[in-house]
Amino acid sequence: MRKILCCVIFMSIFLLNNEASAQFSAQKDAQYIATLKAVVNYKINDEEIIKDIESLRQNKSFNQKLQRMLNKLQNTRTKNNTNTKVQQILEQAGQEIYRLLD
Repeated sequence: MRKILCCVIFMSIFLLNNEASAQFSAQKDAQYIATLKAVVNYKINDEEIIKDIESLRQNKSFNQKLQRMLNKLQNTRTKNNTNTKVQQILEQAGQEIYRLLD
């Protein structure tokens, strides 16, 4: 009986530790994406590129193409290969920027 109780306790600790680790990892990924978004929002107003950004905002062809590209993405739990790859790229870029600026 004692062995079973110890086994249950160790399994509980192991499972809770893995769950906490996964949650911490997800929070770090979210932190990197939030950092990336904040930096992009800041740099989009950079005086060296603001004219080009404004020109793109007015470019109907570019906006239509951008919308077609965005339509390939989804924010649901079941994500396709493209979505997963984009997510990984964003997290990696955010992580690099976070480490550079930290």
